[in-house]
Amino acid sequence: MGQLITVTEKSSARRDIVRFETNRALTGMGHERYTSLESAEGPRPPDLLARLLFARGGVSAVTVHGNQVLVELAAGGTTDGMAELISDLFIHYKPGVVPSL
Repeated sequence: MGQLITVTEKSSARRDIVRFETNRALTGMGHERYTSLESAEGPRPPDLLARLLFARGGVSAVTVHGNQVLVELAAGGTTDGMAELISDLFIHYKPGVVPSL
């Protein structure tokens, strides 16, 4: 169930900021900025994505605007696995994976 989100990772002028572009809007016309896991409360897709990224670790801030996700990396943080978190955001079933109940 769900559809993969196509994600393209792009660097920025600052090494601690990375931009991910997706093939679908996650916020509509608005933008959301999160500076901690606690600030990412709510049921909407950008809230969920921010929680996933903060829980992954190595993130100091997340900004979501339309189809753009800007991640500010914490000291020593990397982007390893971030694109997969974003692309799997709406996937509820994967072949060969037993869903938890």
